[in-house]
Amino acid sequence: MKSLQEWLDAYGESHQNNTNRKIHKVAVPGIYLSIVGLIWSLPPLSLGEMNINWVWLVMLPVMGFYARLSKSVLLQMLLFTLACLATISFLTLFGVPILTSSVVLFVVLWLLQFVGHHIEGKKPSFFDDIQFLLIGPIWVFRQK
Repeated sequence: MKSLQEWLDAYGESHQNNTNRKIHKVAVPGIYLSIVGLIWSLPPLSLGEMNINWVWLVMLPVMGFYARLSKSVLLQMLLFTLACLATISFLTLFGVPILTSSVVLFVVLWLLQFVGHHIEGKKPSFFDDIQFLLIGPIWVFRQK
């Protein structure tokens, strides 16, 4: 497996343009939030009398990926994921339709990202390796 720095360097190669970088700083965390919202919206997994939201099951391999990169990345992404879940829970209390909001956010922010890559003149990194979808948030959070 690549080291954290190798992942970040490879991701950074297609994110040199300042406009594209700015778009990613907004879009990547928003897309992550929208994906958490989409998974949150799935019907729960019923195990006997216990219902488990799929988001907790999906988090396990995702956090495992981050743990293999570094403890600081794991902590950073665990806290961000929990913040996303807190935001979703809060919005639910106010009757915000999480599924609809997540779909709209996902589509709008991905379109914005493709605009950024058009400006950059380079394809998104995940076209080469799907794992870059998990590297994007780390890269954004580590940018100055």
